[in-house]
Amino acid sequence: MKKLLAIAALVAGPALLLAQNPPALLPSNYVPSGPTPLGPGDPDWRGDTVQSGQLPPDAGGLDQARIMKPLSDEWTSYSGDLTGKRYSSLKLVNKENVKYLSLKWITPLTQGCGPTGRGTGGAGDAAAGRGGGRGGPAPAAYPIVVGGLGNGLANTCAPARLGGGILMVDGRLYAAAPNNVYAVDARDGAVLWHNYWKSRGGTTTGTRGPGMLGNLIYFTQHDDWVVALDSRNGKEVWRHEVAPFDQQYFSSIAPMPIKGHLLVGTGNDLDAPAFMKSLDPRTGAVRWILYSTPQKEGDPGLETWASLDAAKHGNGATWIPGVYDPETNLYMYGTGNPTPSYTQGRGEGDNLFTSSLLAVDVDSGKIKWYFQTSPHDTHDWDSTQTPVIVDAPFNGRTRKLLMTATRNGYFFVLDRVTGEHLVTSKLGLTNVWAQGLDAKGQPKRNPHKDAQIAGTLVNGSVLNHPPPTFSPDTGLFYINENNGLSVSYLMEPDPRGSMGLGGITSGGGVSLANTIVAVDYRTGKIAWRKKTNGGSPGLLSTAGGVLFVSNGQNVEAWDAATGKGLWYSQIGGLQSPPETFMLDGKQHLLFTSGGSLYMFVLN
Repeated sequence: MKKLLAIAALVAGPALLLAQNPPALLPSNYVPSGPTPLGPGDPDWRGDTVQSGQLPPDAGGLDQARIMKPLSDEWTSYSGDLTGKRYSSLKLVNKENVKYLSLKWITPLTQGCGPTGRGTGGAGDAAAGRGGGRGGPAPAAYPIVVGGLGNGLANTCAPARLGGGILMVDGRLYAAAPNNVYAVDARDGAVLWHNYWKSRGGTTTGTRGPGMLGNLIYFTQHDDWVVALDSRNGKEVWRHEVAPFDQQYFSSIAPMPIKGHLLVGTGNDLDAPAFMKSLDPRTGAVRWILYSTPQKEGDPGLETWASLDAAKHGNGATWIPGVYDPETNLYMYGTGNPTPSYTQGRGEGDNLFTSSLLAVDVDSGKIKWYFQTSPHDTHDWDSTQTPVIVDAPFNGRTRKLLMTATRNGYFFVLDRVTGEHLVTSKLGLTNVWAQGLDAKGQPKRNPHKDAQIAGTLVNGSVLNHPPPTFSPDTGLFYINENNGLSVSYLMEPDPRGSMGLGGITSGGGVSLANTIVAVDYRTGKIAWRKKTNGGSPGLLSTAGGVLFVSNGQNVEAWDAATGKGLWYSQIGGLQSPPETFMLDGKQHLLFTSGGSLYMFVLN
C-alpha cells in the first residue's frame, strides 16, 4: 500500500476536508474526545460510545462456537476461520471436476452517496440503491439505512470497492466497501439491505470487511467509528469512536469478535500512537487498550527508542486482522512501521514493538511474546500481514506453529506458544535490502540500502497486505510475490520535516513480474514459483487439492501441489480473496470483481 503523504497535504488536509464537507449536526449524546493531550496515549482516553438503536435478541445468529470451527460450510470471519490458513476442508470441488464450475448469479453493488445514499441526481447516481442477481437491477430499490456524521458529499456512488472477508452465515452474505455494508441472499444474489455511512472524509483506503457475532454485524469506518448493525435489517445499534478523527487516524480493519472481546485497530500515516483496542461486543464499551510502542516510563521496549517522546509517537499501526489460538488464549497479529519512517530521530535501537508479531492474552491485553520481523525498519516494511497458525510436523514431532511472510520479503516459522524462532528464509528475486540474519533469525538492516539523498538502488515491497493460504495437504504456504528494483531518494533528511511516511521518493526502476510462490514450511525453500499478470488480493486452498488465484483479468484454479492451471473464468481481476462454502448441499465459490459479486457452483 502506498502511504507516502506530502507534508503540505498533511498540514492543509484537515482544513480542506472540512471546507469541502462541513459536518452535519451531531447527536445530542455525542461528545468528541477532543484534541491532544486527551487522545490516544493519554491515560484517560478511551473514545466515545453512542448507543444509537435497539439491541437485537441474544438468541440466534452466529455464536462463538461456530466462529471457532475450522473452515468448511460457512465463512464466519475475515479469513474464514480464526487460524488464518484460508484452507477449506471442502472437497466436492476438486482437481478433477473444477473445470465444470459454472456461474450461478452476478450482483453488481454500488456505493451510496449524497444525503440519502441514492445520489443527488448527478452523473453516476442512477444505479445507487439498486441491484439484483443475474446481472440486472432489482425491480425496486432495496432499503438503504443511512448513518454517519458527514453530509454525503465525501461519498461516491461508483461501483463498490469490495474488499476483505465476505461473511456467509445462514444463507446470507455480508459484504463491504468503504462506508458501505451489504446483506445479500446467497441463493439468488438479491440485496436485502444496504447500510450507508456518510463519511466526514479523511484517508480512505480499502476495507478488510465486516465481523459478526450473534445478530450483530461490526464494521469499521475510515473516519474512525466502529459500528454495530442489526444483521436482520442493517440498522445501527451502537457506534464507538476507535480514534480521534482530528488526529488523522483512519480505520479499515475487520473487527474480530473473540471470547467476549471485539478487537479493532487503526491506521495512521503521521506520528500518532497506534494500538489494539478491545470492546465489549454487545455494548461497545472499552475493555482494554494495548499500544504498539511505549507510552510511559517503565513500559517494555522503551530502551529501544531515543526517548520516551520518540516512542510515544513511534506508531506501529494495527490495521490487519490477526489469528487466535484457544489453547493458549493468544491473539497474534502484526504491527506497522515506526515513524518517522525514513530518517533518524527515533534512535538506533530496534524501535519496539513496531514491525513485529505480537502474541497477546485476550483477557488481559498483555503481550506474552513478540518477534520483530524488521528491527529498526527504514523502508516501511511492516508486519501487518495475516499470520497462519497450524499444528504440523516439524523436525520429527508435531509442533504448534505460526507462519508468516512479511512485506520485507522474508518467511518466518515460529513456535506459537513461546515465540521461539524456527525458520527464516528469503523470498523475492530482487530482495537485496538486508545483510543476512541475526542470532534471533531476524533480517539485519543494511544501512547502505536506506534511502539516500543521492539515491539508493533497492527492492520494493516483496509482499503486501493481501493474505496467504496454507494447505496442510501439500505442506505449502502460498503467497503473492512482487519483484522489482528502483532508486530510493531521501528528499527530507530532517525528521521534523519528514514526519510519518513523508520524506522520500522513487526514481526509475525495473519490474520483474508478479508471481505466486509455494513455500515448504519445514525449510522455507521455494517448492515452485509461477508468474501472474498482476497482483493478488489473496488466496484460497481447499481439501480438493485446488488453489484459487487472481491472474490478470481471470480468476483461476491451479493444482495446489504443482501450480498447473485447471480452470479459469474471465470475470476481471479479483477485488477480494476467493471464498468457498456449502449451500443447499453444493459447494459454492464466491469471487468479486468490478464492484460485483460472482457466485459459481458445480452443477
